[in-house]
Amino acid sequence: MNFLSGEYECKLDPKGRLVLPAKIKANLPEESGNHVVLTRGFEPCLVLYPKQEWKKIYDRVAGLNEFNEEYRHFQRNFFRGNTEIELDNTGRFILPRTMVRYAEIDKDAIIVGLGNRVEIWNPDKYEDFLIKDQESFSQLAQKFLGDQPLNPEVA
Repeated sequence: MNFLSGEYECKLDPKGRLVLPAKIKANLPEESGNHVVLTRGFEPCLVLYPKQEWKKIYDRVAGLNEFNEEYRHFQRNFFRGNTEIELDNTGRFILPRTMVRYAEIDKDAIIVGLGNRVEIWNPDKYEDFLIKDQESFSQLAQKFLGDQPLNPEVA
């Protein structure tokens, strides 16, 4: 599995194109080629998935029972505006205007690799969603990882 990681400051060009940082592009799975899926995040950001990772999520959401009203409502909002994108040779792609408006991205963007996906943020909004103090971050680490061994093969 390829891991998408790092935090990068980027700029949109006048045509609304963004260049995926070389380290992120290099870690896209070969099976995905230059194809990725862009979607709205749950927070005010955009999320870019390698095609194979998107397929896993797509299957889970599409597999929800369409006869359940809550599931339909979730599917409608989750799939709204998803866009398959082909990166050019330099890793450049156009951010659709509806997506740019949703995430309030103007000229500057922060790209954050999160393992299986990449988030694209307005820098000011990104700061609003980060944990501000180390104690809170430490408490979350303890809550989510404190009882798990560091090496799962040892357990």
